[in-house]
Amino acid sequence: MNIDEKILRSFGSQTREYDAKEFIFREGDSPISYYQIVSGTVKINNYNEDGKEFIHNILSENQSFGDPMLFVQKTYPMNAIALTPCTIIRLPKSDFINMLNEYPKTSFEMNACLSHRLYYKLIMMQNMSSNNPQVRVTGLLDFFKSFHEDKSRFAFKVQLTRQQIADLIGLRVETVIRVLKRMEQNNIIKIENHKIFY
Repeated sequence: MNIDEKILRSFGSQTREYDAKEFIFREGDSPISYYQIVSGTVKINNYNEDGKEFIHNILSENQSFGDPMLFVQKTYPMNAIALTPCTIIRLPKSDFINMLNEYPKTSFEMNACLSHRLYYKLIMMQNMSSNNPQVRVTGLLDFFKSFHEDKSRFAFKVQLTRQQIADLIGLRVETVIRVLKRMEQNNIIKIENHKIFY
């Protein structure tokens, strides 16, 4: 979801800079703001009781995060951490709700965005249950490409490292590298200067 910055500013949003590895919010915090990325990359994750990291998503410019939690009286079940230096717009929860009331079109677009995320998340979960690593990788790439307007072949530049892909879908990085090479040979992806295009 990307809300017009002029609208956000008119409701009192603030822009804040975050350093790489800085927490934007932590698991257990109460949701108090809407967050929208101006620049940089944010990781949504949590850790199990053994300290093993589980990455839920990696987000970049013009994407929002944490907004579903503004509609329920629950604490965050995950962390948001800046992977790179980030510039992020923050709008307090009460102002965010007021904005949605005043701009019903934005509210409708947000519902559509949340439905879109849920749909692709369910598809990705189905793919995750597959024992075929290529199905998992393809499902993840489909999920991230779904947020980009240009759906043409090789138009989507994957902003993830091989390790991040492996962490997101529960595979070893060596397996991901082999799968990506096979996908390149089959003309499913293109790799240029170590960057993946899907």
